[in-house]
Amino acid sequence: MMMITIIKMGEKMSKQELDEALSSKFACPKCKERGAHVERLAMAGTGFSRMLEVQRYRYAFVSCKNCGYTEIYNLRVLEGDDKLGTLLEILTAD
Repeated sequence: MMMITIIKMGEKMSKQELDEALSSKFACPKCKERGAHVERLAMAGTGFSRMLEVQRYRYAFVSCKNCGYTEIYNLRVLEGDDKLGTLLEILTAD
């Protein structure tokens, strides 16, 4: 698996900036093509969080535009653990 370095010194990236960085810096290890399509997915845990539809687990699926090879990135690691964002997701759950 390749490592993508996407750090802005002392600055947090927006969702759009992070998605663009993942897409533009992706180099497929399978077919060597550059560029990718990024999709985000949030999942609930188990037990109480599942009943409340709290989607604590967030991932970015980065897929090669040429062959479809996909890598999965944990957004809590890339974006940092945002307690306020988690609280807002609880309050605004669909």
